[in-house]
Amino acid sequence: MSGLLKFKPVLMERIWGGSRLKTEWGYESSLDTGLGECWVVSCNELADSEVTEGEYKGKRLSQLWKEEAGIFGEERGKDFPLLVKILDAKENLSLQVHPDDAYAEEHEGCRGKWECWYILDCPENAELLVGNRAKDREDLKRMVEEKRWDDLINRVPVKKGDFIRLDPGTLHAITAGVMLLEVQENSDVTYRVYDYDRLQNGKPRQLHIQQSLDVLRVPDHITTAELIHTGERKNELQLLAATSRVKVWTLSVSGSCRIDVPQWQIASILEGEGSMNGTAVRRGEHLIIPGDCGGLVIEGEMRVNLAQARGG
Repeated sequence: MSGLLKFKPVLMERIWGGSRLKTEWGYESSLDTGLGECWVVSCNELADSEVTEGEYKGKRLSQLWKEEAGIFGEERGKDFPLLVKILDAKENLSLQVHPDDAYAEEHEGCRGKWECWYILDCPENAELLVGNRAKDREDLKRMVEEKRWDDLINRVPVKKGDFIRLDPGTLHAITAGVMLLEVQENSDVTYRVYDYDRLQNGKPRQLHIQQSLDVLRVPDHITTAELIHTGERKNELQLLAATSRVKVWTLSVSGSCRIDVPQWQIASILEGEGSMNGTAVRRGEHLIIPGDCGGLVIEGEMRVNLAQARGG
């Protein structure tokens, strides 16, 4: 047996969501639209991923995290550290920011949130809203209070295959038409700064202005230099991000290659199909590679994203 763990995706309804997660990616839902997020590897109270085949079929990720040192190692922490999603933005998401660990622990009783985006698809001339154009904190406060969003918002052009990391304190929003893979710390603490004055169930969604002003980084004028344009190098890991807690790579496979797996990792098949250690995999599937597997032999024609929690 390969020991790889496949999981059943969980779709989440969102006010800004569309239908592509169902129609283009084949994820199952009783809804035909409003499908904004697919939580593909998750271990929290909102979604606890279920293994779909093999030795652990039917078991939840939370149970395996507690019980299976062979998969995750003896030194793992109390909580599963990562959350992986695919997002379909039919409309703009709110302009928002995530706090760092210190602020989140003091004010929310949880860890902060780091995340990163890999662009799966986007319109021609697409832009993401990342960073801000305020000169200092007083300038930031005035712009927010006066709702000078066009002055505040920093726009970064993107195309398919681009990657960007979002450190805590970064103002950001996904724009209409963009579909992306998100790897983040397993935290849901989000502060909304602006939501286009739209209504949900007849009421505006909650904003978090003071918290946002507390945690936003200034200055934070991000440019296209902050992007990584992932290449087509075959059978060679490309490091995309490395923080004290998370490492992320992309891998374009053609034919066959082998990579070392010193610690458990999450693999997301973003394009194509093939096999991993003899297990058939295809676009839209997401797996955990156990830390005790020794290594991973990948065969086929596909694009794979790999994410590893550092230190457990």
